[in-house]
Amino acid sequence: MEICRDSNICGGCVYQGVPYEEQLANKEGEVRGLLEKKDIKYEELLPIEPAPDRYAYRNKMEYTFGDMVKDGPTTLGMHKKKHFMSIITVDQCQLVHDDFNKVLRGVLDFVTERGYSHYHKKTHKGLMRHLIVRRGVRTGELLVNVVTSSEEGFDEKAFTEMILALPLENTVVGVLRTINDRLADAVYCDELKILYGRDYYMEEIMGLKFKVSAFSFFQTNVEAVENLYSYALSLIDDFENKTAFDLYCGTGTITQTLAKKACKVIGIELVEEAVEAAKSNAALNGLDNCEFIAGDVFKVLNTVEDKPEVIVVDPPRVGMSVDALDKIISYGVDQIVYISCNPKSLAENLYYLQYYGYRVKSVKPFDNFPGTKHVECVCLMSKVK
Repeated sequence: MEICRDSNICGGCVYQGVPYEEQLANKEGEVRGLLEKKDIKYEELLPIEPAPDRYAYRNKMEYTFGDMVKDGPTTLGMHKKKHFMSIITVDQCQLVHDDFNKVLRGVLDFVTERGYSHYHKKTHKGLMRHLIVRRGVRTGELLVNVVTSSEEGFDEKAFTEMILALPLENTVVGVLRTINDRLADAVYCDELKILYGRDYYMEEIMGLKFKVSAFSFFQTNVEAVENLYSYALSLIDDFENKTAFDLYCGTGTITQTLAKKACKVIGIELVEEAVEAAKSNAALNGLDNCEFIAGDVFKVLNTVEDKPEVIVVDPPRVGMSVDALDKIISYGVDQIVYISCNPKSLAENLYYLQYYGYRVKSVKPFDNFPGTKHVECVCLMSKVK
């Protein structure tokens, strides 16, 4: 595929034009460097796992309305590299299915033709704020969510008709309008209107069905994360008929996969909406041996009477707190599988676990986001006897 038209100005991809083998080598080298800097004694650093697809892999995009130059025509897309106030229209993005580009262009033309204003970050006035497009990769379902202020003048009926008339490969199952009057330049939902269809799409991963609502977290690259999760679970010697903990469980993909074999699985997640989604998805998949609890991992673990025999952790970018690490160490389980989206915080957490009696058996990087700087890792730790 040719180098993206916007590669010099878009802040999304740092590796445009860089040969893929070089991208992989750089990411693998970054992981190795961070582990060695923290003096992590790993038994093996396995080769990085390439992505199943380098292009059109993202199942969600959050676009911003703005302008490229002050008081210029309305644009819709991503922040310009090193210029946070400037927005560039990215209707030829290579990281998404082409339906995303068609929806973006259709929405921008609709807004431009009607003369709708975009929201200004300094004056806090204007109608159009964001556009969120989500896609079920395995189901071919699309969810289109336009985010506006409560200013009058937005023609919901005409907008819906325009979206449904677009020549798309996937099927639009929901057209939504989110009202957001908060000052911050982020997507908040003061009110959600369903203009057409429903406020969720369906997805399938690891042989399980998932109902993904408008704002719930879900893995961005379905094909790649399925490889990562399958590998992570293969590292556990045996979880059949055992009690397992899935910490920072999100919408419970790993929890439910563990529940197919384990006696009982407890998933803990800070975001309440993700926990509610996990509960409904477990019911959808007919799993009654997994329990989901919303709250801070350390605080929740202090109230849980069950003792785990297997622990899987998949923390946010900041990694795990010392309190959470101490609690995990106190269980003394034989194996801990650590899934990380930030090798820097992973190295810091491994240093702590290593000091308190765990050996790093293996670390394997995964390139789940080709073209970008991000790299994921799966690490197996075993208790030193």
